[in-house]
Amino acid sequence: MIMKRLVTVALGVGMLFLAGCRQDMQDQPKYKSLRGSTFFADGRGSRLPVANTVARGNLRADQYFYTGKINGLAANQLPDRLLKEDFKSMAELLARGQQRYQVYCTPCHSRAGDGNGMIPQRAGNTGSTSAFRPPSYHEDRLKKAPLGHFYDVMTNGFGVMLNYSAQINPRDRWAIAAYIRALQLSQDARIADVPESERDKIQTLGPQTWQPMTPQAGAASTPSTQTKEKQEGVRK
Repeated sequence: MIMKRLVTVALGVGMLFLAGCRQDMQDQPKYKSLRGSTFFADGRGSRLPVANTVARGNLRADQYFYTGKINGLAANQLPDRLLKEDFKSMAELLARGQQRYQVYCTPCHSRAGDGNGMIPQRAGNTGSTSAFRPPSYHEDRLKKAPLGHFYDVMTNGFGVMLNYSAQINPRDRWAIAAYIRALQLSQDARIADVPESERDKIQTLGPQTWQPMTPQAGAASTPSTQTKEKQEGVRK
């Protein structure tokens, strides 16, 4: 008897809650994306942001840092914030620039910056025209180009090169631009440009030439036993 009363009370309370949930709660007077509207004069339900609205995290007060330009022209200095907020030293900035350059730039521009990366080489092997070969950073035109030019090219693209703004953040674009300048200097440097404290190291080492890696004497030329076992496992 008591159980029946409890069930009756529970059902009654449930009915009260259901009575409070009117159909209007699921069919709210709202606008869905890209739906039309009779309320606004232009007939669009989706509205443009209010003028001068800035999305959270996108306040770009330092215009030069984000564009590489001053009064619409590419400038040649590094933004002040790089060595105040982003990097502890110029050495750290250049090291980061070198690392990012080798990831994103060397496939086309090569490690030396002469435009003879693997992609142009392979394109040439397929009979493609030389239009896909990027220019050398060591041309007078690019040696005289301001740092902001390289930043702008990475941000907006240039010619057949797409922009890398999605892959490389602004601070790393500046780091790459600084490394490109260092790369240019390295290929056209004189001993007088080197600090006296470092000259002895260069003169002692002498000119360095790249040598391809060769197998060590006695190294097996066939796949190792471990590699064979993995291959057999894949086949199974």
